[in-house]
Amino acid sequence: MTTPVAVLGAGSFGTCLAMLAAREHDVTLWARDPAMARTMAETRRNPRYLSDVELPEAIRPTADLGEALAGRELVIVAVPSHGVREVMARARPHLDPEAILVSTVKGIEVETGARMGEVLRESLPEHHHSRLVFLSGPSFAREIADRKPTSVTLACEEEAYAISVQTTLSCPWFRCYSHSDVVGVEIGGALKNVIAIAVGICDGLDMGMNARAGLMTRGLNEITRIGVQLGARPTTFLGLAGMGDLLLTCTGSLSRNRSVGIELGKGRTLDEILAGMTGVAEGVRTTHAACQLADALGVDVPIMRGVRAILEGELDPADVGRLLMTRQLTSEHDFYD
Repeated sequence: MTTPVAVLGAGSFGTCLAMLAAREHDVTLWARDPAMARTMAETRRNPRYLSDVELPEAIRPTADLGEALAGRELVIVAVPSHGVREVMARARPHLDPEAILVSTVKGIEVETGARMGEVLRESLPEHHHSRLVFLSGPSFAREIADRKPTSVTLACEEEAYAISVQTTLSCPWFRCYSHSDVVGVEIGGALKNVIAIAVGICDGLDMGMNARAGLMTRGLNEITRIGVQLGARPTTFLGLAGMGDLLLTCTGSLSRNRSVGIELGKGRTLDEILAGMTGVAEGVRTTHAACQLADALGVDVPIMRGVRAILEGELDPADVGRLLMTRQLTSEHDFYD
């Protein structure tokens, strides 16, 4: 049975998920830019992202939100974190009351410190709240588009909705697992981008693989302690949305956040780096929100604070590395404390 699907956001991830869903379902792909939507409709290619891959005929590009959402039973939200509130406010009148919404957005709203789940709940009527599903895990858009094996997690407080989406999206090269720990899945997906910047800086400074492994492990510790304080289960961070996504983002050559870190480690300024990027490196904005969240929760996050100091130009990357290595010595017995 086919499911009418809408994908909001024609970036790399939205485009690859639209192509994935179009294997068996009718898909509308919403782009904010009307010219981009027209080009996709005429050429069957996204002119900015994954432009070498032909869009299936089952995908109907549009810049009209009402048209994109009309009669859609599954709505995938794949816009940058800073645009979620505005896009969903515009989408709200057009959503089918029975639609399931899947957020693929990995970030924290800088102005409020809210997770994307909280932003969606504030933006949508209550009858949608139980139908909010959150997709996360190690998943580069390029590899999904190339049909390379990918595994992700779908989290929903009412897991039956996650299982429904799992059935709709899973295929021989895209395997979905269901989950019920929404907070853990969201926090893991958002905060790993901050650690990926740190690891990129480490690689840019040529500090070695020992340092990289140490940063990733201690970075997972910081992510987990924030998540647990917010009510997440510690074991969630050992799964696809935690360790899995962290490993990929910190080591993969396609990681935009790692790439930002590498260039910072080589001495380039943040403005120079961002000016040359096509996609969004969510970790840049998330770093500030993560540190504010950690402060509010009373959680010590020296790696994240070091990244923030570098992004704001307060400290040199090499100086942050020395500060991290010469902090007060502590025990690792209580990993989540």
